[in-house]
Amino acid sequence: MSRLGELLVRENLISLAQLQRAQEEQRKTGARLGYSLTKLGIINEEELTTFLSKQYGVPSINLAEFEVSLDVIGLIPAELAKRHQLVPVNRAGATLIVAMSDPSNIYAIDDLKFRTGLNIEVVVASEVAIDEAITRYYEKQTTYEDVLGDLDADAVEIGGDEEDGINVLDLEKASGEAPVIKLCNVILLNAIKKRASDIHIEPYEKAFRVRYRIDGVLYEEQPLPLKLKAAVTSRIKIMSNLDISERRLPQDGRIKLKIGKDKEMDFRVSVLPTLFGEKIVLRLLDKTNLQLDMTKLGFESQQLADFMKAIHMPYGMCLVTGPTGSGKTTSLYSAIQELNKATRNISTAEDPVEYNLMGINQVQMNEGVGLNFATALRSFLRQDPNIIMVGEIRDFETAEIAVKAALTGHLVLSTLHTNDAPSTISRLLNMGVEPFLVTASVNLILAQRLARKICPECRAPIETNIKALLDLGVKQDVAQGLKLFKGTGCRNCSNTGYKGRIAIYEVMPFYDALKEQVLQGASTAEVKAEAIRQGMKSLRMSGIQKLVEGVTTVEEVLRVSVAD
Repeated sequence: MSRLGELLVRENLISLAQLQRAQEEQRKTGARLGYSLTKLGIINEEELTTFLSKQYGVPSINLAEFEVSLDVIGLIPAELAKRHQLVPVNRAGATLIVAMSDPSNIYAIDDLKFRTGLNIEVVVASEVAIDEAITRYYEKQTTYEDVLGDLDADAVEIGGDEEDGINVLDLEKASGEAPVIKLCNVILLNAIKKRASDIHIEPYEKAFRVRYRIDGVLYEEQPLPLKLKAAVTSRIKIMSNLDISERRLPQDGRIKLKIGKDKEMDFRVSVLPTLFGEKIVLRLLDKTNLQLDMTKLGFESQQLADFMKAIHMPYGMCLVTGPTGSGKTTSLYSAIQELNKATRNISTAEDPVEYNLMGINQVQMNEGVGLNFATALRSFLRQDPNIIMVGEIRDFETAEIAVKAALTGHLVLSTLHTNDAPSTISRLLNMGVEPFLVTASVNLILAQRLARKICPECRAPIETNIKALLDLGVKQDVAQGLKLFKGTGCRNCSNTGYKGRIAIYEVMPFYDALKEQVLQGASTAEVKAEAIRQGMKSLRMSGIQKLVEGVTTVEEVLRVSVAD
């Protein structure tokens, strides 16, 4: 592999400068050159594998799509697989097929022949794929099914049926038992591994269940033993610095989990007393996955242009609407990051502060000491701000101060909980804001939803149902030539057919014609009809566009949007 860099440069797949950068990375980490090249994004795995396949005249393989039997894995010890960067793939009689990142390594091939007594046939795979396969097949992953299997039946059990009779000291002792600690850690780590956004730990009369929200949809895991209810709840409350003796009131906290040397994951914890115990919901906050590049969020070109124009105005209000978990925070943070310059004073009032952003003055709300959105907003206006972000406009007091700020030379960004962009106007009016203040202060309203994306690894064409498309709102001529796709399910997407999400937007600049309608007391339906006449794309229209582009499915568009 010492010649790999030279060969890639000669074939113009990478530049000499890129090679030198990868070699520098290689010296720092001790990794192989191919690994460093793909890690830095200089060349993708597929290109590198295809190049090696042509160079050495051997077939290539995508290990992620291949399931190797344990009998075949057992033919090569883990130590040998790691040393030579290889993994066995299949056995055919006296021949063993082996995936290698360096097919020219004759020492490794001779070693394999000697150890196995079989003929060795080589296929090529990327170093990253081989590393993942070695981890998957040779390093046993602890799942919480394993932990539950290892639990002693009498290991952890406290109290009786009446929770009020449980002693706090018993709770502390039980939550500190090794099996419970291990179980709680695995629940958190499994959620990270499965790309979950939330964990729901729910006690019922005869069950104690765990669910993960993955790409916006809840999936049930193996239930926990009911006898662990109090111990698991107490352990998570201790990790979150919450009061384990308080079981009658809701509590909120945070857990910071360190993974490896560099990565940190925050969990926002909410505890809610229910009929049969305390339900815990943990929201995963991974700053490394926070996408702040607005061009990659899912905006169509005109929508992005309208939004950028509105947030670059010197004053006025931009409102982002949608239900919980629809990506409003990401959109607001993206706008704030776009506006974040040394020449601007930016302050935010959030409940809670989900991500820390350099250069932004972020304030955490605390109702217990009287620090709410309205109080924070008043303080901001005494701090010479250019841009203000309010986590949510919930009441007339907050709305009134936000409107006054927008009318006195400040740009205000905030969220509301409404179904779509036009109904936001009615919401503000219902709060008590005068129509002439709404028309004078609002620049733009953006409504959004998150739709699941089809998994790229198992994406396959399906038969087009013209009637279903017409019912959805697709025009006849578009429906006739539309090719639909669906994920068939693979390891990459945990057999769901979906991986990742994309935002669907409804961007409504507050045109003069709309302002006139609001002043005349027009209904939400009339405002929406006028906005569409002015060029606004509704949530359903934007969803159909994603369908046309082959990004999502008919089912997802129906799930996240309603007919116009």
